[in-house]
Amino acid sequence: MSCFKKSFIFNTGVLMLSLVLINSSLWAQVTSEKKIQFKFTPSAMNLELGEVQTVKVELVDENGVIQNFPFTIRISGATRAARGAIDMTVRGSESGGVLETQLKAINAGSFMLTARFGRGVDTGAELIQTAMPLEVPFPPLERITFVDPPERVYEGTNINYITEVYDAADMLRNEVNVRLSSSNSTIASIDNYGNLTAHGTGTVTLTARAENITSTLSVRVVDNPVRRVELTSDMVEARTGDVFHFSATPQNGSGQAVFDAPVEYTFIGKAPRTIAPGAGEIAVPAGEIRQDGRFVAETPGLYTITATSGAHSDRITVEIEARNLNQRIELVGHALVDNVLTSDLWVWEGVDGRDYAVTGTWGANGEAYFWDITDPSNMEKIDVVTVDARTINDVKVSEDGRIAVISREGASNRRNGIVILDVSNPRDVKILSEFDDELTGGVHNVFIFDNHVYAVNNGTRYDIINIEDPTKPYRVSRFQLDVPGRTSIHDVWIQDGIAYSSNWNNGVQLVDVGGGEEFRKEFEARSPEFNIPMQLAGSPSNPVPFANFKYPSGWNHAAFPFKSQSTDKFYVLAGDESFTVAGYGGDPPTPSIARGWIHFADMTDPSNPEEVAKYAVPESGSHNLWVEGDILYVAFYNGGFRVVDISGELMGDLYRQGREIGFFMSEHPGAKVANAPMVWGPMPHKGNIFFSDLHSGLWAVKIVSKN
Repeated sequence: MSCFKKSFIFNTGVLMLSLVLINSSLWAQVTSEKKIQFKFTPSAMNLELGEVQTVKVELVDENGVIQNFPFTIRISGATRAARGAIDMTVRGSESGGVLETQLKAINAGSFMLTARFGRGVDTGAELIQTAMPLEVPFPPLERITFVDPPERVYEGTNINYITEVYDAADMLRNEVNVRLSSSNSTIASIDNYGNLTAHGTGTVTLTARAENITSTLSVRVVDNPVRRVELTSDMVEARTGDVFHFSATPQNGSGQAVFDAPVEYTFIGKAPRTIAPGAGEIAVPAGEIRQDGRFVAETPGLYTITATSGAHSDRITVEIEARNLNQRIELVGHALVDNVLTSDLWVWEGVDGRDYAVTGTWGANGEAYFWDITDPSNMEKIDVVTVDARTINDVKVSEDGRIAVISREGASNRRNGIVILDVSNPRDVKILSEFDDELTGGVHNVFIFDNHVYAVNNGTRYDIINIEDPTKPYRVSRFQLDVPGRTSIHDVWIQDGIAYSSNWNNGVQLVDVGGGEEFRKEFEARSPEFNIPMQLAGSPSNPVPFANFKYPSGWNHAAFPFKSQSTDKFYVLAGDESFTVAGYGGDPPTPSIARGWIHFADMTDPSNPEEVAKYAVPESGSHNLWVEGDILYVAFYNGGFRVVDISGELMGDLYRQGREIGFFMSEHPGAKVANAPMVWGPMPHKGNIFFSDLHSGLWAVKIVSKN
């Protein structure tokens, strides 16, 4: 049986243009013969919040003649929040070089409407883009609010006051500077960061000013009953990365606790030894302490933690040793792919008991490669499936190892969607069906769970498709965030009937698709102190959102939930994706440089997620990730493949704490881009970790002891 087969709808004799992906030789011909640019009518635009206006965009040559090629438009700004700031009715010219779209202002700011023709990253063709300035003025400021302010403070203490500024559209204006002052600085003084110091008893008026608005608060300073502070700790020695819990109790002269007295935690550290007399310490002591008493050290040494309330304090010194994981990453095998770029992978045990993998291809010919990886040191390509697409970005296999689903982008007829495969014999993969109904915008990521496929469609929603009969798939529902402006989504991951979608600036969204009641029972057993009114009765045909985690950068690209084996905590890991340096120009091509990291959200209480830790590699940025046990496996693009110890309670900067078990740089001189790691995604399997590299194919490594 030949290992090369084609989808039954793929016609190699017909050349068709897609919305985004066009034959690179045609691009090169067009852009070399003519000077092509975009024309905007109007050439600039001002919108009031809520206002709707129409803009016309044309792709023209130097003589103003319209060029009949499709292109796309998007809104950009200083942050990812620009994605949802302007709502657009049309985002691409489907059949020619002209489009008209209505723009509605959702948020204020300075933006650019950018039109793009060509896609130089995967074709080498010239990328043409032009931008039109778009201004949405901020409404006038309306009010300043003190957030949960204490109106009675003790003499000699320090309190931080938080203010929020809102405008006439009831929008929170974080960029506005607030100036704070006290009516009597001999009683209490306050700086512009909200730090109030109570010097003596009496009453003062605090005033907050921003532009032409003010707000006031009356604060009474009273006698301080605190006469001592007692500090305790759950540990006195630990390793870097271990979290201490300190507890401070202010007491009055009778030894009774003064529960409303504020406590401030600080620390100082001393490194364990010096390089030479006068040469300085080996490592500057570093760590993090939070005002609830949690402390973590990043470097070894002696740390003294001090708890202060007014004029009284107590201190404890603790000893921190290096984490010393004493492990490394060793190469097991490599299957080089040097003719195309490699996208995602999936690894599974087949119905015959052997081990297999499937990898996608990016910006190429719509191919998915199937591998026998039973012997990871000698991985063998055993089949190739080719469909009408340029990119097979994502590949997934069902839990029973019989059905695979691959995503499609860049189909010649723009009917992208998904392709469902029979992989019960991975040496002879068969196409069972295709599903492209209302999935023409391109499917970027997919997931299989409980006989349903969750397909991320056109970066705006995920469609839920029943595949109980894989030859006759049908849609049962879809999920899209109900937020103003554009809803962007990159990925969706399902675990125990809960969908975790990655929504860029809208963060990670948790949706019940059948596992809600079990989630609730486990939550109540794990966290009896919380009383969360969750009414979860979702299903694939009725997805029910119930929790969300957002963070300021808006780079949320991937998510992975995990329940810590060593604690009772439930975390959701949110991975960034951002590229600050675009590559692939020149000969040889230059790789891009990624940025971003993994955010650790403690969602033990799903209604109140807290970002507690991060894992960031200084020289690169994250992509896909996986957790098994208390170990994180994560692809860091040009930073290689990384393995991280995530045991115990997590807090602070895991990289600086020495929690990294090891890393592996997938360099190869014969790669599509030589000697340039660009790790895409990892997956552990039977003691080995397999990962795909965009430039060099499929790799297998394992963790070994340094001894």
